[in-house]
Amino acid sequence: MNQMKTRLAALNLLDRAFLAMSDDELATLFDSLPDDHRSSLDGIAGGPDGGFTDPQARLLGLRGAAGRGRISGQLEQICTILTDPALADCITALGDHADNPSEEQLLAVTPALVETYGLPTVRLMLASAVAGEAAASPMLIGLLKAEDGPFALPPVEPRPTEVLPPRSAPDDVKAKRQAAKDAKKAAARARRDQQARAGHRG
Repeated sequence: MNQMKTRLAALNLLDRAFLAMSDDELATLFDSLPDDHRSSLDGIAGGPDGGFTDPQARLLGLRGAAGRGRISGQLEQICTILTDPALADCITALGDHADNPSEEQLLAVTPALVETYGLPTVRLMLASAVAGEAAASPMLIGLLKAEDGPFALPPVEPRPTEVLPPRSAPDDVKAKRQAAKDAKKAAARARRDQQARAGHRG
């Protein structure tokens, strides 16, 4: 039970860090990612083949997938991909201390990360490390929860989750499908009529 509580607490921190990002911050972070990262995120968000063409639809898709995906793992997937470049730079900066840095060591490298990626992204990176059960999780949780600390998560109100409309087929495809259904029904009726006439003749 304690493990479950710890897990839910970590996901709650990650959820708060993701919700704390404004749409503009999320869009800017997405645009800064490599092509393969953007493609993966569009897939998780339920985008069409080839990715989203409407940035607002992408944001709705990402937030919807994250909101539904706390238990299924989609929230973690989204946040891990979003913060992958920042985490790579953090690991490089920490060097030999990357596996389990002290608070002092981490705070020494984070100003450059904040300057490059912004505070919301670095907070999301720290929360992702907690959800990933990093060895330094107790220290990271302390940083994220400290009321007057540099990485304290702000209180956030849950956003209403908007969902994308279901994909619909073009009108000509719908017409063809309906015509095929009608043809099957007509063929079935003809077979029944033939069987009935054959029965009468017999």
